[in-house]
Amino acid sequence: MRQYGSFFRIRFLAGLQYRAAAWAGVSTQFAWGGLTLLLYAAFHRSGSANFPMTFSQLSSYIWLQQALLALFMSWYFDNEILESVSTGGVAYELCRPCDLYAMWFVKNLAVRLSRTSLRCAPILLVASFLPAPFRLSAPAGWEAALLFPISLALGLLVIVSFSMLIYISSFYTISTLGIRLLSSSVVEFFSGAVIPLPFFPEQLQAVINVLPFASIQSTPFLIYTGHLAGRQALQSVAVQLLWLAGLLVLGRALMGRALKKVVVQGG
Repeated sequence: MRQYGSFFRIRFLAGLQYRAAAWAGVSTQFAWGGLTLLLYAAFHRSGSANFPMTFSQLSSYIWLQQALLALFMSWYFDNEILESVSTGGVAYELCRPCDLYAMWFVKNLAVRLSRTSLRCAPILLVASFLPAPFRLSAPAGWEAALLFPISLALGLLVIVSFSMLIYISSFYTISTLGIRLLSSSVVEFFSGAVIPLPFFPEQLQAVINVLPFASIQSTPFLIYTGHLAGRQALQSVAVQLLWLAGLLVLGRALMGRALKKVVVQGG
């Protein structure tokens, strides 16, 4: 386990070096979050849309989404990992006395956490002092405060586990660009990153909520706002656990199969 801790620490500290990019991201996310809230406010005041959430809940959802963007960004992929497969550099990693799947998993986890640690605090702090109903509210209750960090951690593990499938696909394709673009679009839409899932038609929600994408960011944010509470919140967390276990098992199986067939030419 010590070597994986070292991989995590190296990647985490490396991610903390990009402070200028982090501040640029903070300003961008403030602007994007504000514009998004103004857009929803226009629909809300016109009465032309049926709002399944209170505007206060929606505001908290949007600010959490912006503050934790780096944690759940579906378009982030480690180019170093992808290039190591295409160039054959993965052979050096296979010589190390550690599990390749676990090493890649830990590296991706560290990058997401380091980028989030630089950006989330300023956004959460300022959003908490905005005028109602545009401010970030406190968790809906003690249950939400308890389940939110658990669900948030599970959502992070689910997105990393899903990303691992894209990395593994690089063993089978010349370029993963098409797969990355398609997967990012699907995840963004069905995870509630574009439109919160409660705004979808109820019949479609029933399907989306059992897919792995809702377990990424929609579930923890809806628990925080109180839209998911009680038994429904516990069921959503259970779905997260099931998808995490399924994606881990699938990823390890595909990685094992890929490594049995991989051929590295050259020296």
